[in-house]
Amino acid sequence: MTQTSTIASTREEFAARLYGLRGRYWDTHPFHLRLHSGGCTPPELRRWVANRWYYQLCLTRKNAAIIANCPLPEIRREWTRRLGQQDGPQEGEGGLADWLVLAEAVGLDRAEVLDERHVARGVRFAVDGYLHFCQTRPWTEGVAAALTEMFSPDHMAERVIAWQKHYDWIDPAGYAYFEHRIPDARRDSARTLDVVLDHCVTAEQQRAAVSALAFKCEVLRAMLDAVDYGPETAATVEAAEALVPAGAGR
Repeated sequence: MTQTSTIASTREEFAARLYGLRGRYWDTHPFHLRLHSGGCTPPELRRWVANRWYYQLCLTRKNAAIIANCPLPEIRREWTRRLGQQDGPQEGEGGLADWLVLAEAVGLDRAEVLDERHVARGVRFAVDGYLHFCQTRPWTEGVAAALTEMFSPDHMAERVIAWQKHYDWIDPAGYAYFEHRIPDARRDSARTLDVVLDHCVTAEQQRAAVSALAFKCEVLRAMLDAVDYGPETAATVEAAEALVPAGAGR
């Protein structure tokens, strides 16, 4: 039986442990491989965008939860900037507004994205679980879970190139989200890593941080499982119920 070490890793060792989770990021998921190779149909691509909207909605609330759980004013002040990045300084700006432009660029109606009719129950469950994690776990674990930012900029840059090559029917205006987010993610990920390395200094804190990042990777991959499988959404359930004769099964 292996005993859990009580000796903390050095800063360099700890960073390497976090980077070591790179292989668990969702860019190796079969759906993303298909998405980037041009193997997705327009409905599949739209399904990904519509479901990812629900994750986008979660980000401001999870960052607000980290702020609420953090006792350090300097971290709270710094993290507050992320709320504005997503919600925007005013209506029609920020990450959420850019994502709605992307949705329209791939052929989705804004109203059907906003009412979440295409959100798969597996995606909803995974995203809600991530939000609950950040609301109930120590703030350092919520920050560590956000370290998937370390892996995302290159993946997003590859996505833009792949989509322009394989899906030329997408309105170029939709790429604004990635153009704005990629430089932000590069900057934010470096700072997020510093915060985790600075504040997770015991062996227990470091283990919890690694586990938090592993959990976030599983959340992202679970979302893709649900999108790839194409499970029932509110819209498909309503359509199926409409076909059931009145009184059937009662």
